[in-house]
Amino acid sequence: MGANDGIVSTAGLVVGVAAASTEVSAILTAGFAGLSAGAVSMALGEYVSVSTQRDTERAMLRLERRELEETPEAELEELTGLLQAKGLGPDTARAAAKELTERNALAAHAEVELGIRPDELANPWAAAFSSAVSFTIGALVPLLVVVLPPEHLRIPITFVAVLLALALTGSISARLGGARRGRAVLRVVVGGAIAMAVTFAVGYLFGTATG
Repeated sequence: MGANDGIVSTAGLVVGVAAASTEVSAILTAGFAGLSAGAVSMALGEYVSVSTQRDTERAMLRLERRELEETPEAELEELTGLLQAKGLGPDTARAAAKELTERNALAAHAEVELGIRPDELANPWAAAFSSAVSFTIGALVPLLVVVLPPEHLRIPITFVAVLLALALTGSISARLGGARRGRAVLRVVVGGAIAMAVTFAVGYLFGTATG
């Protein structure tokens, strides 16, 4: 998703500027400014989001730890019920709940009841870094492509290269998520095409009006 956002947002920006101006320096300045702002924004947004998620998970674990200390029998019954709900028979669920409680009661309740692994909480710094890097990699595609071709081919080649890059990211994301590849590719390609068409029109009209 970060790479896809980097491709679309930067492509829209550089295509819009290229439609208004033929100056390579202006295109690069706008592109690098958009890349920097986008990468920082993605990193900060991901950091805040994951930090909030981790804080919530820690609060849930603290509550679960307190309940285990204050009402251990009730928690054992609760774990037994949860295991029964997963398909175990009453006797098997009771035996499994006792064994899991003896081994690590908090981990057992966290995983079965809350869906949390206490030793694998989300890392906001890693998430922020990953988002910034993926956005930057995606943004470099249109940024480099737009300044390499001759002036009269700059926008068409960028348009095609961006759509191919979006098709690739759509295909990869569909494969990783187990979704239908054709629909995922079509969605990102059409969205990218619309974004570039809109910014091209804005840049062209602005350039014509001020030229």
